[in-house]
Amino acid sequence: MRKLSDELLIESYFKARELRLSSDFILLIETEIKRRSLSHRIRVSS
Repeated sequence: MRKLSDELLIESYFKARELRLSSDFILLIETEIKRRSLSHRIRVSS
């Protein structure tokens, strides 16, 4: 996940939710989003 750009990480998060992928996978993405301090980008957009 660390190799993904911030933008691609956010896009991946929304796509994973849209496709209703595994909650464990979504949690991994959310954890990385929080690590990068990007949480505001998913709260505002969702």
